[in-house]
Amino acid sequence: MSVTTAIDTYSADRGEQANDWKNSILAGLANYIDAGSIVAGSAALALWVETYRLSNDLVGMIGAFGPNAISAGVGAFIGGRLCDLFGRKKIYQYDMLFYAFGMLWLIFAVNAWMIVLGFFLVGLAVGADIPASWSLIAEMAPKGARGKHSGVAQVLWYLGPVVVLLMFLALTPLGLLGARIVFAHLAILAVALTFLRSKMQESQRWLDAQASESARAQPRVGLRDLFTRQHIRSMAFLAGMYVFWNLWAGTNGFFFPYILRTVGDQSQAMSVAIQAGSFLIGMLSIWLIFMRWSDRVNQRMMFLVSAIIQVIGMSLLALFPLTLTVAIIHVVLMAVGQGFGAQCFFQLWSSEMFPTLLRSTAQGVMFAIVRILLGIWSFFVPVLTSTGFTTLAWILTAFLLISGIIGFWGAPRNEGKSLEELEAGLA
Repeated sequence: MSVTTAIDTYSADRGEQANDWKNSILAGLANYIDAGSIVAGSAALALWVETYRLSNDLVGMIGAFGPNAISAGVGAFIGGRLCDLFGRKKIYQYDMLFYAFGMLWLIFAVNAWMIVLGFFLVGLAVGADIPASWSLIAEMAPKGARGKHSGVAQVLWYLGPVVVLLMFLALTPLGLLGARIVFAHLAILAVALTFLRSKMQESQRWLDAQASESARAQPRVGLRDLFTRQHIRSMAFLAGMYVFWNLWAGTNGFFFPYILRTVGDQSQAMSVAIQAGSFLIGMLSIWLIFMRWSDRVNQRMMFLVSAIIQVIGMSLLALFPLTLTVAIIHVVLMAVGQGFGAQCFFQLWSSEMFPTLLRSTAQGVMFAIVRILLGIWSFFVPVLTSTGFTTLAWILTAFLLISGIIGFWGAPRNEGKSLEELEAGLA
């Protein structure tokens, strides 16, 4: 090989790697918007309660029907199936415009029903985008780097809350106007993301799978094909692990600032600062642990370590009064543990354990189950908090313990394998 040829080959490889990372980032920004929406709502919740005198029932409804729960589940179910039928690009390119429309209701909200409607529309869009984005990242990632590229999406999931919470912290003196500005930044980003994604290519693996299906002249792969014994077992494992973890995460993500203010007697600025710090630590955990090691080490043991750290961290709130010191220790342990835990592994494993033409459908079904159950649970969180935080803390600790047991028991050993090798094993 000549020097010129070697240089051209090296440059081409560098160009392909840069394009892979660009695609992962553009697809993963759905996570930024998803988590940013949830945490923006959580940070604004106490302001809405004070301004509009919301009851506990209405607070629970906002949490239940927002992007943290039921509407995201419905959006994921519909969007995931459409994504497998018509392609990833059709979903992830246009649903951000729908998201921006929903966000306008929150920007200009003047009463409770506008908040509920806005969050419901935002949740539909976010939910539809998640399976499309996660599938695209897995299908475009090079062999041996799927965990690393999935980790980028999770870093963006943490970055959204960090930016949102720091904005809230800076805009605290503006009160509700500050919340409107934060929501406006998410709407503007969604519109910009629509234009940036328009230049992305469709997943080649999805195109090849569609062509192969057409060439065999077989009936189109349908929703019924998902309900084989093997796929049901995979969905039961993933949904079981993820739903119990999400019952904790959803409660923590949406209600933790509210809990700090009402139970821990902390100021709005302090509660927001504590949560922002937790996401920053989580980003470091993803980068230094999950992205560096998930493609190379025993994922089952890696998951177990993360689960143990989180159970210890959550049990602190059940054992000790919610002082500022306890809150900070809790936040550090939880952030480190969850950084390389259930959220990252759910995205990775749910992309690996199903064939291409059912990948987004399976993710949509599982995501719908998880978020809808979280929505139902959200109705009861304000009531449980008002009757005693210790009980709620023990319940959340139990959820993390159950998630850890399920995840350790069912964790696959897919590290280092290509999607083609994994899909061949599903045949």
